Amino acid sequence: MVWDVLNVIGTIAFAMSGTIIAMKVKYDIIGTYTLGLITAFGGGAIRNLLIGVPIIELWQQTTLFIIAIITITIIFLLPYNFVDRLKEWNLWNLFDAIGLSAFAVQGAMQAHSMGMPILAIMFSAAITGAGGGIIRDVLAQQTPNVFRKEVYLLWAMIAGFIIGMGWAEKPYQLYTLFSIILLLRIISYRFKWCLPIRNFNELQA
Repeated sequence: MVWDVLNVIGTIAFAMSGTIIAMKVKYDIIGTYTLGLITAFGGGAIRNLLIGVPIIELWQQTTLFIIAIITITIIFLLPYNFVDRLKEWNLWNLFDAIGLSAFAVQGAMQAHSMGMPILAIMFSAAITGAGGGIIRDVLAQQTPNVFRKEVYLLWAMIAGFIIGMGWAEKPYQLYTLFSIILLLRIISYRFKWCLPIRNFNELQA
């Protein structure tokens, strides 16, 4: 049940995120649907390849594909002034945070159920949560969130660590973890929490 709920939440959130970004960079209808679908399913596809899940499972998610297509269509058909508000308010960041949190927990659950070691579980959480967003940003010619100095991928890895340690197994624990990761991502974006960086230009000064 938790798995299915998180799948739906993550799919809707990332489909919305990808669609808004596609419209922001003025993609045509084909590009918009492509970016929306890649954002929604890219992370899970990469995860499955890396942890040995048959790729055929991706194409058996008919319900999720329908949900993603409906979501993309709704966003695409919204009035221009409403879409402008979405872009103006940077709501794609909220949808991105929701997708990251849902898929990080779901990706960790997948690896944990396969008996993977904790590092693999953390990696699965990270790539499932961030993989689709990375592909989206690269195709939209933007710097991926995960490569910026703001805290992003760390939250997915923390979710993987908690699940890998067996600290979140029951449904209410997993939903709570999802909510905490989402809240942390929103707070870190709002208050511009940053990870340390080293600027090569400063080193040359």
